Amino acid sequence: MIVDDHEIVRRGIAEIVDRADGLEVVAEAGTVADALRRADLVRPDVILVDLQLPDGTGIDIMEKLGQSLPEVLPIVLTSFDDDGALAESLEKGARAYVLKTVRGAEITDVIKAVAAGRVLLDERTVTRRRADHDDPTADLTPSERKVLDLIGDGLSNREIGEKLGVAEKTVKNHITSLLSKMGLQRRTQVAAWVAGQRAAAWRN
Repeated sequence: MIVDDHEIVRRGIAEIVDRADGLEVVAEAGTVADALRRADLVRPDVILVDLQLPDGTGIDIMEKLGQSLPEVLPIVLTSFDDDGALAESLEKGARAYVLKTVRGAEITDVIKAVAAGRVLLDERTVTRRRADHDDPTADLTPSERKVLDLIGDGLSNREIGEKLGVAEKTVKNHITSLLSKMGLQRRTQVAAWVAGQRAAAWRN
């Protein structure tokens, strides 16, 4: 079962999952209330939940299902790379915490692993992650920080160049450098990281 308030996201995930051998989407929902009602009807083996929903959070769903349908295995699929959200998800029974920058094939691998009884996160992972969680932007230059913020605003390389008054090639060089310094590989990961930081109080 897939819970996400963006219909296009739900449909995209559903298409990927339905194509995979041995997997079937039995229901979709866009709100906490709808998710709880449908889960009670279809009793899915695995539920993919987004964290932010119009009437609450994925945490609310996991907490309530933990009481009413404890056999349902939750996976968090979110754009928030946030330690607080990660720890709270784990506490409420999440078996995996996956960012939306993940590739389609990886989503199905995670679902199959969780359905087979594996937990892809444990308390030690979270503790270690927190201990290692230094600021990845500490070494960025002022120009790279500006580019980082503008990527987070959803601007293209050309638009960033126009805003900063530099050539598009210069913007690309800044992005290559900041990716290296932050230990990331793709521009989409930068956008997701910025979104996570801006939503440090992710419930709001």
